[in-house]
Amino acid sequence: MKMDRTKLADFLRRSRERLRPQEVGLAAGPRRRTPGLRREEVAQLAGVSADYVMRLEQARGSQPSAQLLTALARALRLTEDERDHLYLLAGHRPPEGARAGDHVRPGLLYLLDRLGETPAQLLNDLGDLLAQNALAEALFGCVCTIAEPDRNIVWRWFTDPSVREPYPTEEHDRLSRLHVADLRAAATRRGYDRPSSSLVDRIGAASEEFAALWQRHEVAVRRASRLRVMHPSVGPIEFDYELLQTQAADQRLRLFTPPPGSRSIEALELLRVVGPETAHRGHR
Repeated sequence: MKMDRTKLADFLRRSRERLRPQEVGLAAGPRRRTPGLRREEVAQLAGVSADYVMRLEQARGSQPSAQLLTALARALRLTEDERDHLYLLAGHRPPEGARAGDHVRPGLLYLLDRLGETPAQLLNDLGDLLAQNALAEALFGCVCTIAEPDRNIVWRWFTDPSVREPYPTEEHDRLSRLHVADLRAAATRRGYDRPSSSLVDRIGAASEEFAALWQRHEVAVRRASRLRVMHPSVGPIEFDYELLQTQAADQRLRLFTPPPGSRSIEALELLRVVGPETAHRGHR
């Protein structure tokens, strides 16, 4: 990414001028002429030299590091959106947003329930299933009887052969590679933290196939694809798979929509009638 020195200088100066001294614990003083904070005060709060702050505001400074941007954002009391804007102007990718873990916001649960005509699931970025709507349960089955550590879709794909049975055999290799590539992307974003590292080690120890695919070092976020499922009661259903970002950095909403004009639309209507008790045995 390219640094935009002019816009960065303007944003830093205006952010400094908008911030009142008392907001950062400084006395305004009787003879303050500069609106907002002085450059020296920003420099002191950020732990950098006043000369460097001046050069940045004059569009003459070298590209600041990510660590320095973090310090400036903290000193200027920037919001998360303003901090991300600062990073982009300086030619850096913004830091990852806050994670929600296994907490599902009530608004997302409400949305899942309202998506009555589309199977939808909420997962974290590592593939742990957090919630799903009624139609997704009718399609994939309920996981309420499965222990929480085993509700990960990558773990189940590589350790439970029955999970693959509803999918065409010729698709198994492609889906395996997609699972592994997507998990690697998530683990890298997380910096291989304890949850991601533990999951990778756990699946690798249980599946030679996974371990071999992991060694290929393929990476790809699974944002959209075509998926075919053979349901035991309604027959084959084809979906366009879409991945939507949520407010949390580690949660994703998965939607399964039938192609326009396809037989899958009628199959979904029937699926709503037959219910989850007819789901494939590997998905119950």
